[in-house]
Amino acid sequence: MKTNRIEAFSDGVIAILITIMVLELKAPHDPTPASLAKMWPTFFAYVLSFVILAIYWVNHHHLIHLVTRVDSVFLWANMNLLFWISLIPWVTVYLGDNHALPFPVALYAAVSVAGAISFYLLRASIARHHREPEFKRLNKKMARKNLIAILIYIAAIVAAFIYTPLALVMIALPAMMYFLPERSLEKPGHQV
Repeated sequence: MKTNRIEAFSDGVIAILITIMVLELKAPHDPTPASLAKMWPTFFAYVLSFVILAIYWVNHHHLIHLVTRVDSVFLWANMNLLFWISLIPWVTVYLGDNHALPFPVALYAAVSVAGAISFYLLRASIARHHREPEFKRLNKKMARKNLIAILIYIAAIVAAFIYTPLALVMIALPAMMYFLPERSLEKPGHQV
């Protein structure tokens, strides 16, 4: 199997998740700015989740081009990632509907932990087939970044019950870390 089928399937899943999220945004019946302002938690949750899904999509795109061999470990690691990020629309609604209270924020962070671990496992499934020194350096850098994201999300779970705004900032931090993929992945004709 070639990676283009896996990439197309994953792209489709992420596109559906974004569509589900936007369909959950309900316009207020009251046509006033005040009614719109009351929706800020829902809109904030949507924007946060949209950005996170977009970052997953961009980084998945770059990561999949490192695949040299499609095997069952890689396929299941990819499905595992898609499962956990498929919960993002659900926790987005829960977070927005509950005005970013501690438990919904902690649950959002927990799903983020699972997604980050899944991304780590997907990257590791690809790394098993590479022996090149250049790839090993890149993989080590990506693994470190991934582990930092996991630790931040775990800390955000705890922070949600101490100071919820801090937990929300912590959830957004890995998104900033991953906003741009590793530069070496973006080089034209890059083949590790």
